[in-house]
Amino acid sequence: MASTLTLKPGTAWSDAWQRCLAVAPEAFRHDRVLNLWAGSWQADGRPLPAASPVDGSPIAGPPRLDSTTAQQAVRASLDQHRGWRHVPLPERRARVAAALDALTEHRELLALLLVWEIGKPWRLAQADVDRAIDGVRWYVDGIEPMLGDRVPLDGPVSNIASWNYPMSVLVHAMLVQALAGDAVIAKAPTDGGLACLTLACALIHREGVPVTLVSGSGSELSEALVRSPEIGCVSFVGGRDTGGRVATAVADLGKRHILEQEGLNCWGIWEYSDWDALSAVIPKLFDYGKQRCTAYPRFVVQRSLFDSFLAAYLPAVKSVRLGHPLAVASPDDPLPELDFGPLINAAKAKELGDQVAEAIDRGAVPLHRGSLDDSRFLSGQDTSAYLPPVTLLGPPPSSPLHHAEPFGPVDTIVLVDTEAELLAAMNASNGALVATLSCDNEETARRLASEVRAFKVGLGKPRSRGDREELFGGFGASWRGAFVGGELLVRAVTQGPAGERLPGNFPDYHLMPTAA
Repeated sequence: MASTLTLKPGTAWSDAWQRCLAVAPEAFRHDRVLNLWAGSWQADGRPLPAASPVDGSPIAGPPRLDSTTAQQAVRASLDQHRGWRHVPLPERRARVAAALDALTEHRELLALLLVWEIGKPWRLAQADVDRAIDGVRWYVDGIEPMLGDRVPLDGPVSNIASWNYPMSVLVHAMLVQALAGDAVIAKAPTDGGLACLTLACALIHREGVPVTLVSGSGSELSEALVRSPEIGCVSFVGGRDTGGRVATAVADLGKRHILEQEGLNCWGIWEYSDWDALSAVIPKLFDYGKQRCTAYPRFVVQRSLFDSFLAAYLPAVKSVRLGHPLAVASPDDPLPELDFGPLINAAKAKELGDQVAEAIDRGAVPLHRGSLDDSRFLSGQDTSAYLPPVTLLGPPPSSPLHHAEPFGPVDTIVLVDTEAELLAAMNASNGALVATLSCDNEETARRLASEVRAFKVGLGKPRSRGDREELFGGFGASWRGAFVGGELLVRAVTQGPAGERLPGNFPDYHLMPTAA
């Protein structure tokens, strides 16, 4: 099959880059992207080499700023913030709406950049762009009652986010923050999404929305982007190690913060029999190779149901489709419908492969190991960032796969005999963002769900981060600071009455919202 496939005409990285140069010449040069701060595009920072996870070919790398320049960018953002916070809401709405129109006009280019930069299949890349646009439009239409008498923060919001959802998480948050009256700063993720974010910020900046976009290492820029007194709020999406360091810094400073961190999201199977329903959802759980904060990499299964679970699970996981996201058999063919393409880079694929091998050496039982041989690739292409689905039974406690989110297409299964064991296994990571219980008896399911340490618990169906009015947060170490979603996102980046206690996990209190 590999020799019969070709790259869809017009979808090469060079095609996308030339379109970026034409659409936003102020933000792109022939050999690099620029940083955006102090209201203009700056040819500063040292560009690093980068490669596409799709085929290992070179793409634009981040122009990394030093800490001194980053501090200058933060001070300039504060100047923008002091003006923007007094712009009347109708004008802010009009500018943000105009930015959404521009993003809509260039939707397909933004999605194509996501394919090359972070390996998303075409369907999922388009969905990432669409969720950002549609989600912010919901806020544009309903912002007045959410704001009420609230006022912007004293300084800009600093956004540090992972690479997996540049549009629907990062750009979405930035535009809602700006709509609420805050200037916004974003650090481009180191691992991918740079060109997509640069194009998006160029379109947003043109409409007079005060956005800053800088690149650099977290360790070098954290002093400016996290600890600067000019910063009004820190919004972070990423892993627990980095998030823990950010949490310590903001707690020391008493700074407003939103820190979304990972957790091991579990799917529990207890006294269950609707195997057709479970089998139908398994392939969907592999969207984007489970590189999502709300992925389900762990199944906790009642031992007496294990044979029935496997009969439903194995055929489903074997149907998962992966390969080159832009490879077609004929130039006129639509882009392929895939569940996932590459992982974010070859190093991540190797790391996970090594963890799987080590877990098996220490006693885990391999139940399924997919192969790249039957996947859709171009002849001779680099496939080092691709990892087929793997399923392990009983990962040993010494393995990272036992207690941490793999952020890749690796499922682990733990067998239990009692409800207490079920709950202990589902709560293995000290808090999670989502969880699901499949149980025939709804009363039993709800009783068990009340003891699962996840912000959202589904009954027989997966939960997601959510859009628009749906709230989002986490328990335990999976979340620090203010919860978001719906009205809570606006409250998190604005000031209310004196002494207000925002729903969230804070150093001195934990407060759940009235509805979750």
